[in-house]
Amino acid sequence: MFNLSNFRLADVKNEVLAGFVVAVSMIPEAVGFSLVGGLSPIVGLHTAFIIGLTTALFGGKPGMVSGAAGSIVVVLMSLAAQHGMDYVLWATIFAGIIQILIGLFRLGKFIRLVPLPAIHGFVNGLAIVIMLAQLHMIAGHGVLMYGLVLLAILVVVFFPRLTRAIPASLAALLVVSALAVGLNLDTLRVGDLADISGSLPHFSLPMAPFTLEMLKVVLPYALIIALVGLIESLLTMTVLDEMGGKKGNGNRESLAQGAGNAICGLFGCFAGCAMIGQSIINFTSGGRGRISGVVGAWLLILFVVSLSSYIGVIPVAALAGIMLVVCYNTFEWSSLRRLKRMPKEDAFVLLTVTLITVFADLAVAVISGVIISALVFAWQHARITIRDKKTESDTVIYSLEGPLFFGSAAAFGELFQPNSDPQSIVLDFAQTRVMDSSGVEAIDKLTARYLAAGKTVRLRHLSEDCVSLLRQAGPFCVHELDDPTYRVAAD
Repeated sequence: MFNLSNFRLADVKNEVLAGFVVAVSMIPEAVGFSLVGGLSPIVGLHTAFIIGLTTALFGGKPGMVSGAAGSIVVVLMSLAAQHGMDYVLWATIFAGIIQILIGLFRLGKFIRLVPLPAIHGFVNGLAIVIMLAQLHMIAGHGVLMYGLVLLAILVVVFFPRLTRAIPASLAALLVVSALAVGLNLDTLRVGDLADISGSLPHFSLPMAPFTLEMLKVVLPYALIIALVGLIESLLTMTVLDEMGGKKGNGNRESLAQGAGNAICGLFGCFAGCAMIGQSIINFTSGGRGRISGVVGAWLLILFVVSLSSYIGVIPVAALAGIMLVVCYNTFEWSSLRRLKRMPKEDAFVLLTVTLITVFADLAVAVISGVIISALVFAWQHARITIRDKKTESDTVIYSLEGPLFFGSAAAFGELFQPNSDPQSIVLDFAQTRVMDSSGVEAIDKLTARYLAAGKTVRLRHLSEDCVSLLRQAGPFCVHELDDPTYRVAAD
């Protein structure tokens, strides 16, 4: 789990300091998202502790931070309002079980099906959402608040030029807090958001009875929570992979996140997932291993149990300034520079996913991006042509080119005129891939048309598996095959 022999003392120091920054930055996020969902702030803090510790120890990406995420709370809001906290706990437990099953069946790899424009759209949308949350938190609190936010931003940007002995985000936190406390400035503090004092989470089964009616209500929410949590976590992992370090393991992350959420439900907390803002803070502060996440989780619960009065005096402006810099660094500015040069379809996917992430739901945004990209891909490749046509005596040889699948099946049939062709026809598939059953059915229908016209058909360069499919597809696949062992279509 931990291999401290690979760490230098400076690395361990950076991990611990990064964990401190992460712990402090998690407090307003957990408190704020809990209040938005109509839940107790202590519940959100307990969620951040449990899932943060579980994924830090066993997750698929060292350095990635999990906690009480806004995308999950948005899903839980209506369930909590209509059925109460007990149903939220059941939904959290079942969401964890679903995520564990996804990890066991190694389905985390399907994140690779999300195209790059959709990933950039997701990142840009989340950066905007986090920025809007910070602006909403500091709005209406006067010039002093904005001045302290600006000071925090300046410290984060310029402090690394002086020294990298401590993370710039921690330096900003210390400078702004010292100024606000030392001068007794009248500004919004963390303690003003809510009372964060509490105790350790304790085992607490949901009081709602386990009935069929409960399952009908809870399971749809559980499925959405599981998918939203994994999508956000695995896409966050992709972003961190691009920032450097060892490539993350999606299936392991699914297992760890599922276990963490199941434990959350059993200890009176709601579900959570990876948090891109805190993860990037951790990464940029030197937290590239598991130590920072473990330290962050334990410090968070220590703040709640013993040090809530001290954490409560930290200015919200300091945290908002740090998060605004994170938003700026998270946004894929290069995607905007490439927007004019990238294909219009990719630009449309990027902008669509960004807007849906901001105004609707993360899962809907990513799924929409995948569907749009798949349809665009199918449209662009739905072209099959006759590359060459040779006539020898009473035989015509058609050399085909392009994929034959559901998108090109109709165009394939329109390429041929059985009544005007000679007696013998050869279809050469050397440059063609038969991709699915729609392609096989198109060949079968074309063969039927030629046989009905009294012509003979031979197919060349089809793989054995495609030949087998052809024979199963319909009654007209009794034609002669040339070179049946020549493999083109993928197994």
